[in-house]
Amino acid sequence: MASPGASFIKGTLVGIVSWALLTTLSHIHIRHEGRLQNHRHRHLPPPGGEEFLNLLDATRSQLNRSIRVLCVILGEWEDQSDWAVLKTTWTKHCDGAELVRAKSDDKWIQMRDTYKYVFGKYGDNYNWYFVTLPTTFAVIENLKYFLLTRDAWQPFYLGHTAISGDLEYVTAEGGIVLSIESMKRFIQRLLKDESCSDPNLIWNLAYDKQLALCLKNAGILAENAEDFEGKNVFNTKPIAYLIQEAMLGYPQQIVKGCCSDMAITFNGLTPEKMEVMMYGVYRLRAFGHHFNDSLVFLPPHGSKND
Repeated sequence: MASPGASFIKGTLVGIVSWALLTTLSHIHIRHEGRLQNHRHRHLPPPGGEEFLNLLDATRSQLNRSIRVLCVILGEWEDQSDWAVLKTTWTKHCDGAELVRAKSDDKWIQMRDTYKYVFGKYGDNYNWYFVTLPTTFAVIENLKYFLLTRDAWQPFYLGHTAISGDLEYVTAEGGIVLSIESMKRFIQRLLKDESCSDPNLIWNLAYDKQLALCLKNAGILAENAEDFEGKNVFNTKPIAYLIQEAMLGYPQQIVKGCCSDMAITFNGLTPEKMEVMMYGVYRLRAFGHHFNDSLVFLPPHGSKND
């Protein structure tokens, strides 16, 4: 039997560790007074799940409210029918969503003007800006979980990365996520730096590469989002294509060889396939099976939880 002194010391240590864990997690995604000086990771994993089981309900609720994502769809004038479907599918789970139609044939001008427009309209009302295409399906709950331990007041720019020469960039097809700090730096760069505001200086680059170059000049590097197994969570292709691809390369694993269980986006979907994805992600259930997640991200007020 342990002595009373040893029991006291053990209890004290457990209490200190528990307090430190809860204190650290309770400040996740709330604006920090300090700024991290060394932001070097290029491949971002999701946060661990087990530690959230120990959080108080009030802390979980605080974390839920602290992550606000604005979903911005880079659309064309002919995308009206697609927007009607988007409004009734996955964008209902965003904290805010807006389709911004092109006013120029130049994709870089459209993207640049879109960022200026939404930041001017919403500013600090959202701490994460998620920009994607009308053909993209996103699981916002997985996005919020992935962002759970990220500080929006750090210059984060993430998604599915690719490399062109010495430039690493986030592809528009997979969706692009900017923190509020990245947005502010980007807008300041647009207003002051000719290399960003004048498309003729970088006219030969694709628009997502031009964005990467502008952000790089503002000290923001592209970061690839992956699950714990190293699989991409932002996908640039439809799920059916990825499964077919996995059947050829990993015939014994198929789905496991294809996609992450924490996938955030799939691209190249028609409006009909958007409806199919909604059914698979939100509505299909196996009777008698209950999944008790330690942290639940509820959709915005007025949006049905499919």
